[in-house]
Amino acid sequence: MEVDVLEFRVPAESNKFLIVWDIQPVLTEAQIYEQLFAVFSSFGPLYLLKVCPNAPVHPPGFYALVKFYSAAHASMAQRLTDRRFLFQSSALKVKLSSKETPHFLSVRNTPLSHARCLELANHCLGFNGWTSDIITLKELTNEEGENEDDDVGGVREKRLKFGCLMQLTFPQHGLKTRGTAVLEEKFTCSGPDVLLQRRCKLQRLVREKALVQAFSTVLLILLGNGKVMVELKHTSDQFGDEETEGVLQVNQFSCSESSADDEEEFVDEEWNLTAL
Repeated sequence: MEVDVLEFRVPAESNKFLIVWDIQPVLTEAQIYEQLFAVFSSFGPLYLLKVCPNAPVHPPGFYALVKFYSAAHASMAQRLTDRRFLFQSSALKVKLSSKETPHFLSVRNTPLSHARCLELANHCLGFNGWTSDIITLKELTNEEGENEDDDVGGVREKRLKFGCLMQLTFPQHGLKTRGTAVLEEKFTCSGPDVLLQRRCKLQRLVREKALVQAFSTVLLILLGNGKVMVELKHTSDQFGDEETEGVLQVNQFSCSESSADDEEEFVDEEWNLTAL
C-alpha cells in the first residue's frame, strides 16, 4: 500500500512542484486559474497555484506553477494530466520540476501559517476531525515592570506581552498535543481605544502562534486507500498535563515576526522552470 507523510510545513521539495505550459490565451488569467484549480485540487490539497503570462519573447499564452503538499499527489497529477486537453483545444504539457532544493531551504523547515494549517487539517481530516482548546491565555509581567508605560520624548509608549498554551486534539485517533507561544508589542498609546485594539490583536496572534506550534508536531499519514492516520512527532520539549499544571512553558516571538508570517508564504520564489 502506498503511503505518504505530510507535515505542517512549507513544501520545498522539487517532487511536489509541477510546471504547466502551452496554455492558450483563449481564457482570461482568472478563468485559467479556476480551471487549473478544479483539475489539480482533485488530486490533493494544493499549497500554491500561480498562473503567469509567457515572456514577451515567447508566443502569447500562459504557464502555471502548481505545488502540492504531497509528492504522491504531484506524481499522480503529472501522469494523468500531461498531454491531455483538459479545458482547451490543444494538449497541455505538465512536468515535475527538476529544481534542486537548496540546502538552506531543506533545513529551514518553515512552518505553515495559521490559515494554511487550518486549510490542510480541514482538507485531510474534515471539520470534525480535530479540535483546539485554550489551556492558558494571560498577560505576562515581570519583576522589572516590563509592561509599564514609558515616556520617550514626551510620547507615551506601552508594552504588552501575552502568553498562550493551546491544546490540539484528534478525537478519532485518541491523540493530543500542545503548543505554546509568547508575543510582545511596544507601541504608542494615544488612548484607551488604541490599547483595547492592540490588546485584542495581540491575544489573537498569540493564540494563532501557539496553534501553529502545536500543528508542527503533527504528521498526517496518507494511505493508498484514501484513509488518513495521525501521528505525533516526539520532541524533547513536549510536556504533559502534570508538567504544565500552574506553569506556562513558552516559545517567544516578536509581534512584527508574527504579523509577517502570512505574507512570507506568498512572496514569489525564484522559480527554476527546468522540468524532468
